[in-house]
Amino acid sequence: MKKLTTIILNELKEFNHFFKEQEIPAKTILLHEGQISKTMFFIEKGCLRTWINNDGKEITTQFFFEGDGVSSIESFRTNQPSLYSIESLEPCILKTLSQKDFQIILESSPELRKKLEDHLFRRLFQSQQLLHSFLKNKPKKRYEELIKQHPLIIQRVPQHYIASYLGITPVSLSRIRNRQ
Repeated sequence: MKKLTTIILNELKEFNHFFKEQEIPAKTILLHEGQISKTMFFIEKGCLRTWINNDGKEITTQFFFEGDGVSSIESFRTNQPSLYSIESLEPCILKTLSQKDFQIILESSPELRKKLEDHLFRRLFQSQQLLHSFLKNKPKKRYEELIKQHPLIIQRVPQHYIASYLGITPVSLSRIRNRQ
């Protein structure tokens, strides 16, 4: 997935004048759940997460690192309220792109449009794999898969966010980790 994101970013270089660089501190909300997404973010440095609010409890849905593009794509493309929030976990350097400029770029480059569709399909597949794991596997197995498939998350993300992502409490995650 990273390779395709890098290819898309390289193709976007000819449209560099559309991007704005933004430095943001850790713990900054870039998009609130329920808002309409007007911006796409490309991470040059740092880590972002997406999360939903479930009766006051934050549930992490994804993590993003250097080279990743992040947006509430459903909201960004349809002008419907976002299903989740986007927040920085670390100080970040981001390149931002507006809806209008994104549309201009897509209309200018059918090849880039196709690569973006491929990228979105892969993201959908990744989300389906995660859902499948939640339905089929116990928390210990989900944690083992996370270590194997996404070691960067284990290295850089605070444990309480990882626990939330895995659908368990921080205490349960601590027990799982101590048994390994």
